[in-house]
Amino acid sequence: MRGYVLRRSLLAVLQSLVVLVAVFAVGSLLPGDTADVLRGEHGTPEQVAALRGRLGLDQPVWARFWHWLGGLLGGDLGLSSTTGLPVDEDLGRRIGVTLLLGVPALALVTVLAPLLGTVSGLREGSRLDRALNTIAVVLHSVPEFVLALLLVASVSLTAGLLPATAVGMDTAALLAQPAVLVLPVLVLTARHLCDLARQIRAGVAAGRHGPVAGHLRLLGVRERTVVLRHVLPGALGPAAQQFARCVEGLLGGAVLVEAVFGFRGLGSGFIEAVQNRDLPQVQAYALLFAGTAVAVNLLGDLAAHRLAPRREVTA
Repeated sequence: MRGYVLRRSLLAVLQSLVVLVAVFAVGSLLPGDTADVLRGEHGTPEQVAALRGRLGLDQPVWARFWHWLGGLLGGDLGLSSTTGLPVDEDLGRRIGVTLLLGVPALALVTVLAPLLGTVSGLREGSRLDRALNTIAVVLHSVPEFVLALLLVASVSLTAGLLPATAVGMDTAALLAQPAVLVLPVLVLTARHLCDLARQIRAGVAAGRHGPVAGHLRLLGVRERTVVLRHVLPGALGPAAQQFARCVEGLLGGAVLVEAVFGFRGLGSGFIEAVQNRDLPQVQAYALLFAGTAVAVNLLGDLAAHRLAPRREVTA
């Protein structure tokens, strides 16, 4: 176990270094820069060049990379090229909104997926199993932005049951009106709940009919003990890795959901930064998303190895 943890942690460190270089490189390859956006169509080449010099955009790429990396290691994400404010302040204002969407969605997936997957797997082939599988396939096949538009049209505009948008609302306003969060949280939850529940269902169904479970039944072990102590851990191992991918998907889905429902979170902030060619903000958002993906995948792999350990064979 220790050897695997060490190797997987070293791989995560290597991935983080690659992420640092990739984030800066991709940000630098964006067409145009902040100076072009700020001066617009009416700026003269001399004005654009002067602004580019003030912003440090005329320096070589390698010099800008080392300057950015040095600030990053010191906890400084830099200043926004468009507003002049610290980038971490913008992230701090927006991350609360995204957490209000992501945390409830993640909680629903964490609670409902094991429950539905286990029930469906234990009743493989039953009407309940077929019904749950049908619903999961249908929801998984609908893109998130389509599901969001359908819910807004039916639940908000037609039935008038829930608010359709959160335009102009900050974290405090959202906490005061939690009904605004219902539809976006449902949209974020749907696909990932289906993915994880089907993964657990397949693992439980396969484990129940596996040789280990059969041998334990022959030894007189109770079915409840077989399921709880042997079938479920084997099914939850691969599900831990799928859960990590769900966290990644929630971050990606936040971009679409925030755009549809008008939330000013990390997703909408990233889109605005790209549109403004605001390189420090683009790099900060990309680094946050990529760093989160590396971290949750590391935790998912370690959890999967702990739940379903594999014997390490050395030559």
